[in-house]
Amino acid sequence: MLNVIGRSQRGRTCEYSRGDSSIKTPFIVSGDDADDIRISAGPEGRILHFFGSEVPIDQKLLTSVSSRKDAEPFCKDGACVIRLPFSGEHKIPGEAEAVVVPNAFELRNDARKLVESVIKIRENIGYNRLLCMFGIAEPSSAALLAYMGVDVFDDSLAKAAGSMGIRSIPEGEIWSEGNVSSENAADLREECGKIAAFTEAGRLRELVDQRAASSPALTAALRIFDDAGYRYQEECCSTVGTRFACNTTQSLRRPDLKIYREKVSERYRKPEHKRILLLLPCSAKKPYHISKSHKAFASAIHTAQHDTLVHEVIVTSPLGIVPRELDVLYPANSYDIPVTGEWKCQEKEMIRSMVSGILSQGYEKVICHLGDSAELVRDLTDMEETVVGDPTTPASLKNLDEALRKAAKGMEPADYAVERIESVRSILMFQFGKEAADALMDGSTYAIGKFPYWKIIRDDPGSKEKIQMGMLTPERGMISLTMEGAEVVARIGKNIVEMTDFEMKGNLFAVGVLNADKDLRPGDEAIVMLNGEVAAVGVAMMSGREMVDLKRGIAVKVRHKKK
Repeated sequence: MLNVIGRSQRGRTCEYSRGDSSIKTPFIVSGDDADDIRISAGPEGRILHFFGSEVPIDQKLLTSVSSRKDAEPFCKDGACVIRLPFSGEHKIPGEAEAVVVPNAFELRNDARKLVESVIKIRENIGYNRLLCMFGIAEPSSAALLAYMGVDVFDDSLAKAAGSMGIRSIPEGEIWSEGNVSSENAADLREECGKIAAFTEAGRLRELVDQRAASSPALTAALRIFDDAGYRYQEECCSTVGTRFACNTTQSLRRPDLKIYREKVSERYRKPEHKRILLLLPCSAKKPYHISKSHKAFASAIHTAQHDTLVHEVIVTSPLGIVPRELDVLYPANSYDIPVTGEWKCQEKEMIRSMVSGILSQGYEKVICHLGDSAELVRDLTDMEETVVGDPTTPASLKNLDEALRKAAKGMEPADYAVERIESVRSILMFQFGKEAADALMDGSTYAIGKFPYWKIIRDDPGSKEKIQMGMLTPERGMISLTMEGAEVVARIGKNIVEMTDFEMKGNLFAVGVLNADKDLRPGDEAIVMLNGEVAAVGVAMMSGREMVDLKRGIAVKVRHKKK
């Protein structure tokens, strides 16, 4: 029985149990006779000892990755052996609980085949099986392999390197004297402990970025995985998360950052009443609006009713742009990045593209309060620059105040009620898409409160009652729906999880899921349906596909349910 206990994008930690025995992944298979899972060598090849069963893992026909000959899987007692190359043509039996790849060593120096093979196998076998790849793990590569979706490794490669005097550590390889096999194996096990800790903290990608730099092959594999494997990764990326660091150029290609930029480009639309674009620098403190620098900016922006015309957009790497109303949402509320005043070419290109996109939505005036960073965008459109020295100096803030007043001259300020309504609509478009945003923010719906605590309220046409549809909070980092709000979103068929017919006492577990929206991601609002009616609303704890595949674990953490 498999139970996922920690997730970090495609990486995970699991507890797999059979009878009274269990293991926790990432797990290292060795040759120790005391282990429930171990490998021994016999006259006819290697034997995998799998919780009391003996499974031959070297078939008589030893195909290789380059042979292009697809071997039929061999299954015994819940373990299914598939030898590379894997085409996916042969069906994995339903009773298989672990899939074993005995010749993964052949992928070690071919980054593209490694990525393609792991993705193809994992997508074929689903989420409810262990993926075991032997002959490939080293202390430096284990984090990337786990991040790609591999659950179980062996220590044969680390020991083989050690027998040749190669000391294999997480940071790379060092020549040594004598046999260092046991030291390498110990380091591999220690690294698996670190992988588990980073995974359960939701920060495995940071460890991967550190380890991938240890060799050209690993760097190539991560680059290819971020490119060719983006959609595969995106399926498991959470829409909420903890604070993380982007300390390398490769970290700019993290899938959660790319998802954010896609949503801003494809879903997000500025509030219609915003006529003046104000470009602001980011801050070290997140969310930006609570930082000392942005409080200083606010003192110059909110000096009169013209502030409702001003659209504050923060220019930053690795996100490109962050409209003010999105600064409490992930990942804008969570990232850290080294600030040196130097911009890499990838950052420049990304920022210019994102700023160009927001400019295309139409503004009458553009004010730039970026200081030295204005060089990134000043040629994109006509803009007035307001910084003298540092953006927070009294002279800079005075210039900002005067520039906004001048830009707004002759423009009719929007009402603050309109400001809240349209800003909430923009957040809903980013979170759910335009159709759901329009359905929630119809003519009878408005917003109350002070940013970032906005409540979405609808007047009931049949009575004088006011119905709350949802609420934005910085603690959640997105809009949380009430049952009434869930009813509206459910009518357009988004974020739905269908449950089997039973009485739900608390949270919805995966075993009770009948079907789920394939676009659901961990952290999303999830609407639980029973027999065509909304039964509950809460937070998705796994992706939609994972909810269907798995038999254990919380699928939806329920916030409200039908009484």
